[in-house]
Amino acid sequence: MGTKAKKATVKKSLKKANAIKPSEAADFLPLEGGPAHKLPNLKPLENASPVLYIGRIPHGFYEKEMEAYFAQFGTIKRLRIARNKKTGKSRHFGYIEFESPEVAKIVADTMHNYLLFEHLLQVSVVPLEHVHPRLWKGFNYRYKPVDSLQIERERHDKERTLAEHRKLIDRVMKRDQKRRKRIEAAGIEYECPKIVGNLQSAPKKIKFED
Repeated sequence: MGTKAKKATVKKSLKKANAIKPSEAADFLPLEGGPAHKLPNLKPLENASPVLYIGRIPHGFYEKEMEAYFAQFGTIKRLRIARNKKTGKSRHFGYIEFESPEVAKIVADTMHNYLLFEHLLQVSVVPLEHVHPRLWKGFNYRYKPVDSLQIERERHDKERTLAEHRKLIDRVMKRDQKRRKRIEAAGIEYECPKIVGNLQSAPKKIKFED
């Protein structure tokens, strides 16, 4: 095709484009000529949130394992597993935030009801309006559970005043009276041993003179 023929083709395409009604106007015309094109109507994402909720997480599938597994879909910004404050054990649900909402949508569609270690994962996108502002507070530190044994040891070994010691004895005596009444109500002939003790609290620490 010569230069004159190309110019004639371009002029024809321009005339056709000018003849199109405004309601039927196309988005762009191809440079090489030909019919006009219209861009497809892209539907916006229903829930453009990069945060995922993951439930029914199996035992042993923790932060490192989850990050290594879900990194195959895309870049992970933050990850958190809910844990018990006292024991530090997993509560079997958590949250993941990806950089892209599209990736989060793909992960939710792919991994929902996925069988992992005999558990069906429950994965869903969390709407932005439902993301708690304190969700990611302290997500990047290793959780240290409360040492309840040490707390109970300190409570037991603390030095009590005379009034605190009397309260302790009163509680012990009340429990003993309730136990005696339950035994009598059951028709059991049993003589409970007497509780022997002093009202004065024993010192926790003994200091020897030089």
